[in-house]
Amino acid sequence: MTCSKCSKLVDLCVCSSLRPIDTKLQILILQHPQEPDHELGSALLAHWTLPNSTLKIGLSWANLSAALGKSAIPARWAVLYLGSGIRENKTDSILQFISRKGIPIPQPETLDGLVVLDGSWSQAKALWWRNPWLLKLKRAIIQNSGPSLYQELRKEPRKECLSTIETLAETLVALGEPAETGEELRKIFLELLDKKRLNSLSKRQKKLG
Repeated sequence: MTCSKCSKLVDLCVCSSLRPIDTKLQILILQHPQEPDHELGSALLAHWTLPNSTLKIGLSWANLSAALGKSAIPARWAVLYLGSGIRENKTDSILQFISRKGIPIPQPETLDGLVVLDGSWSQAKALWWRNPWLLKLKRAIIQNSGPSLYQELRKEPRKECLSTIETLAETLVALGEPAETGEELRKIFLELLDKKRLNSLSKRQKKLG
């Protein structure tokens, strides 16, 4: 049986712990329709926690406004970039904005929103290439973050890769949202992971027992 809200197995549901967190920034999560990790995927949890967010499932949209469902100015939005990173003049910042050539640039003074791509590494890249309007947005890269809270539960393609909800926790705080916002997002994710570990342990014990 699955939860009608978070679509996870009842044993893994954390909906009772979700507390709405208001943010100044709008969040647009674009999820690949074949995103495989329904048990531990975090996009829907992030969406339900952040009222100022929109979650769209699909492969392509005509432009930012079409994906968002309302009028938006691309130059006032940023996207978390999937490229190979900063090419020169690296900084110690958790979040770094870059030019199309991978050169660090100052953080924009004003942003209306942030686009995050959700799916496996290859699926996120597919979303990037199928939506050329993303090129009109500011590019930002998360760097110097610690390892994902997934730990042994899911192997990431790169050691710096984070779940969608962890990515939002890091990025929102770096963009000026309260530290409590990041802490609450991580808390929800940790609760899901703890439930998964307990669930797996229980199944192993039943097999042995």
